[in-house]
Amino acid sequence: MSRNRIIFLLILFVCTLPACGREKEKNIFYETGKVDSPVKDVPRDILATQQAFTNLVKVVTPSVVNISTISKKKVVQPFIEISPFFGDLFEEMPSRPRYRKESSLGSGIIINRDGYIITNDHVVRDAESIQVKLSNESVYDAKVVGSDPKSDIAVIRINSKEPLPVAVLGDSDKLQVGQWAIAIGNPFGLDRTVTVGVVSATGRSNMGIETYENFIQTDASINPGNSGGPLLNVNGEVIGINTAIVAAGQGIGFAIPVNMAKRVVEQLIKKGSVTRAWLGVAIQPVTGDIAASFGLKKAKGALISDVMAGSPAEKAGLRQGDILVTFDGKEIKDARQLQLAVAEAPIGKSVVAEIFRDGKLQKFTLQLASGDSTEAKRPRPAKTAESWLGLEVDELPRSKAQSGISGVIVTAVEPESTAANSGLQRGDIISAVNQKKTGTLKEYEAVMKDAAKRGSAALLVRRGNASIYFALKLR
Repeated sequence: MSRNRIIFLLILFVCTLPACGREKEKNIFYETGKVDSPVKDVPRDILATQQAFTNLVKVVTPSVVNISTISKKKVVQPFIEISPFFGDLFEEMPSRPRYRKESSLGSGIIINRDGYIITNDHVVRDAESIQVKLSNESVYDAKVVGSDPKSDIAVIRINSKEPLPVAVLGDSDKLQVGQWAIAIGNPFGLDRTVTVGVVSATGRSNMGIETYENFIQTDASINPGNSGGPLLNVNGEVIGINTAIVAAGQGIGFAIPVNMAKRVVEQLIKKGSVTRAWLGVAIQPVTGDIAASFGLKKAKGALISDVMAGSPAEKAGLRQGDILVTFDGKEIKDARQLQLAVAEAPIGKSVVAEIFRDGKLQKFTLQLASGDSTEAKRPRPAKTAESWLGLEVDELPRSKAQSGISGVIVTAVEPESTAANSGLQRGDIISAVNQKKTGTLKEYEAVMKDAAKRGSAALLVRRGNASIYFALKLR
């Protein structure tokens, strides 16, 4: 074998070794992007939904801002304080601060190019300084334009030289349970977090959160810092202002309907405060017992327990004991709904109300006045002993009086009142108050006035064949 042939065979052998001309090693830790996806046939509607969410977030997020505030909170002073008598001895000792600085975070929505921003009143309440950070990381100082604690809505403003992205406000009256709901906000300081859920319910009230409640409930995750941020529909329209959560549960968040916010915001921008319509009645819930005693088939509406002098209600002819069941064409389910309906009605508007009186329905036309009117601001009479207790009484029926029983009969007990919590019931006969007989209404009123001065009342009550004492505080 020639020398050249031997060299050629050696070169060929070396080139066939694994290190020579081998393919690039595959990464043993993960598959590369060239490998086919595990799932190939993803339904088109799922891909379309996913794309809709990503498109929405890209378009709307710039109009959502992060709000940080610094406020001054009062510090509870220690029980023992230095007497002024020893002031000279402690002249050089610095006094303890009576206030401390606190910072908080929230969210907001830019609603026009002039820099107006909607947020919650509780986000900016008592704030000494407010800073707003945009999605492009620009930071601005903000001022409060106006706030409304009763609805928990506030408007703040920034002066920006750059053009501002603006959110589109939708129509919350068209919401249906089960629709998609997207929340964007600043929970725990995590910028512009997006969560998705559905509208769980609408018209939630009696939550004890605000004076006027008509919340949208959603399971889109809402956490501290989301307050003031938007709740959106799939069109990217703002349908609510995220406000509160149920701390004891998960997936239960509440947002103020944007239509309710619009009415408040318009007034806050114009004059810095909110004036609502005034009807001039005191109302209470209609319980099953009250409905039965009034001859109403179903417990609904709001029972008028008092009518203010000079009020729209008095001028229209409404009376104590009327049950208001519809207002401006809408059924009134409870007292809270009537309160909200009146608050949202335009001042000066003529409204038809349907009243249940003497076993039948009657219609009355009301001319709503302003809550800032002289009549609305007129001081109310001080509470009498009866109103403190929550009792309504009347003369005994002739049949009982003839049987030798004396006193006044309880015709109604206000729910959650002092009387109700003490156990007094409709039908009880009050025969004495603070050891003084109450054989007539005149006598009852006289002894109750005296009881109001004392601050307490010991009621001797006859129930069936038994006599029972009830001790009640009037304050």
